[in-house]
Amino acid sequence: MSVRKSNKELFKMIRRMTLIGTLVVANVLFTMVSHKHLWSQKDVLDKRIASSIVEKTIIAKRGTIYDRNHTVIAQQTQSYTIVAYLDTGVIDANGNPNYVKDIKSTAEKLKSVLGDNVNEKTLIKIMKSAKKAGKSQTELGAGTKRIKKSVMKEIKKLKLSGISFIDAVSRYYPTTPYSSNLVGFAAYDEDTQSIEGKMGLELSLNELLKGKNGSEQYQQTVDGSKLPGTTKVIEQAKNGNDIVLTLDSSLQETVESQLQSTMENEKAKSAWCLVMEIETGKILAWASYPTFDQNEHKEIPSYQDAISTSTYEPGSVMKPFTYAVAIDTNVYPYNKTFTAYQFWYNYDPNTGKITRIPNESKTPYPYIADALDEDFGTITFDQGLAFSSNVGICELLANYINYNQYCDYLDKFGFFQKVNTPYVEQSLGVKNVGLPTDYLSTGFGQASSITVLQLCQAYTAIFNDGTMVRPYVIDSIVDSGTSQVIKKYKKKAVGTPISSQTAKEVQELMSHVTDDGASGSRFKIDGVDMLMKTGTAQLYNENIGKYDPTYHTSSVMAAAPANDPKVMVYYGLVSGNITSYSAEPFKKIMRETLQTYGVSTTPASDAQDTYETWESCSMPSLVNHTIDYAYEKMNGKNIHFEVIGDGSSVTSQYPDAKATINSNDRVFVLTNGTKITMPNMMGWTRKDLTVFWQLTGISIKTSGYGKVTSQNVEEGTTISTDTKIEVTLE
Repeated sequence: MSVRKSNKELFKMIRRMTLIGTLVVANVLFTMVSHKHLWSQKDVLDKRIASSIVEKTIIAKRGTIYDRNHTVIAQQTQSYTIVAYLDTGVIDANGNPNYVKDIKSTAEKLKSVLGDNVNEKTLIKIMKSAKKAGKSQTELGAGTKRIKKSVMKEIKKLKLSGISFIDAVSRYYPTTPYSSNLVGFAAYDEDTQSIEGKMGLELSLNELLKGKNGSEQYQQTVDGSKLPGTTKVIEQAKNGNDIVLTLDSSLQETVESQLQSTMENEKAKSAWCLVMEIETGKILAWASYPTFDQNEHKEIPSYQDAISTSTYEPGSVMKPFTYAVAIDTNVYPYNKTFTAYQFWYNYDPNTGKITRIPNESKTPYPYIADALDEDFGTITFDQGLAFSSNVGICELLANYINYNQYCDYLDKFGFFQKVNTPYVEQSLGVKNVGLPTDYLSTGFGQASSITVLQLCQAYTAIFNDGTMVRPYVIDSIVDSGTSQVIKKYKKKAVGTPISSQTAKEVQELMSHVTDDGASGSRFKIDGVDMLMKTGTAQLYNENIGKYDPTYHTSSVMAAAPANDPKVMVYYGLVSGNITSYSAEPFKKIMRETLQTYGVSTTPASDAQDTYETWESCSMPSLVNHTIDYAYEKMNGKNIHFEVIGDGSSVTSQYPDAKATINSNDRVFVLTNGTKITMPNMMGWTRKDLTVFWQLTGISIKTSGYGKVTSQNVEEGTTISTDTKIEVTLE
């Protein structure tokens, strides 16, 4: 490089440094003379400017949990924490004094809005203590943190001097209870300063959902706000992943409402329901009662999930597996008969042989009877399953099935083992077949204990022509920023405990459980052929050390259509009503399941505003198209089309393009208009109400379960986010 060129470069560098120095000196001189920052124009003598640099954690946004149609189940929402300013030197943006002048009056007025969530005396104590300690501001404790936007607005209307709000976050469940024990809940954790999973999937998936926090530095004013131009990001936050479940919100809502009815009408201690796609193992609905409000979670009646962590003696729903063992090992007594009344027996410990003896004979073993000591007379073994005969099971286990083979088949069916359902907490149950009475009792669902999840997995082998598949509830884990699928779950075969031919023979036997006079006849649904097995079982009471004299377990396992099973429903309850509990909850769940899955069925007699013809189709893309185009695309489809707003083009839609829509589904589009009027919500489900809220931001207060039967705002009324809409569901 030449000397002349080097001198030029040196001269340019000196000139740049001189310019920078001049700007720095000018900024200092300007600040000294005007008492203002040159760039931010903030008064350096403003009492609100703090003297220290604040380092703050940037909280990563917790991922959203969706159902299979991308309806929100759980999401992070904006909330607010109340702050009281106590320093008399604090002023607002207009230069007016902004501090709590009357602590007692302020506490009273806050209590008037916050109600039982706060204690007035506690509010007064906190503010007085903070003021005495010389604090310029203070938070107000339990009940004043992470409040809803609507509550914040109510407090603002009071125009309380010195009361302000800082942004916070909370976890919100738009439709709750929503499989509360499975999904669980997440809440703000003061130690980690973030939302943390506390129970269920929110806990087991916590590390995937929570993301990674970042950090920033800035200069803070006395009132807690950032001084513009002083923020420096040290580390960016990485938001948590989204989780898509296999659950269907519409079906889940039906299950929740029917279990709620079961608890109330049957005075049940507990109830449950699992709905599953047979071929794949996808769980479409999962509910365990008693349940709780996931937004409040103040009182959780049970941390046990009746489906995966509670073990129970299932009763007669175990009988098809005993039949399957007899058929698969080629010992089933086709066309033979037995006496279906009281099985009296002896046991030879040397040979392991159980021998039936005449009734009333002397024996150290208690005789085994059918439910209510029923006498079915002489019947075939095929009839034994239809009538749910315990004696028939004892005959099979004593005279036909090999003990060791039976125990091996229990293992092959996955009983007393963990089901490989990802991220779901599970229990094992107990295999209790050592004594002859327990061996016989296990065959009809007593003595040994299992979980509902184990039972449902085992039944897939019967309904799936011999192939047993793993039940699963997580469809995919998705990057919330890029929408890229990180992990996708799919069908997983976990064994073939029986042959295809055996499975088909058991299916044929189960198809007669709904015949007139058979054990499941009252669960028959017009127009639907089902495979079924009912179950009633004694319930061991640990408090008294024996079977409960009052409460029993009752359940119904069913698959449909009978000739090609697509879906299975397992519904159960614990109550004192073992013979005449209502069949309607099961029927309504099965009807809704078949409609959700796209299997034609006779519409329910109490259905309102429904289309008789069943069809399924793919949802078209309507966003960025005119509303006329949307009407044209939806014309002729047996759905309910809801247009929100008075605009001319579509800005958002539900469900998303390419999603499957079925007859009687409700489809929503949001237009670019500025005016929204109150729709006729009669017949809407909680899922429909949630979609409307998500599209418009207009919240709706609900009471009851089922479908909307009344609304407080008249159809056609102009509404906004401030409108208080209340609906009743039945």
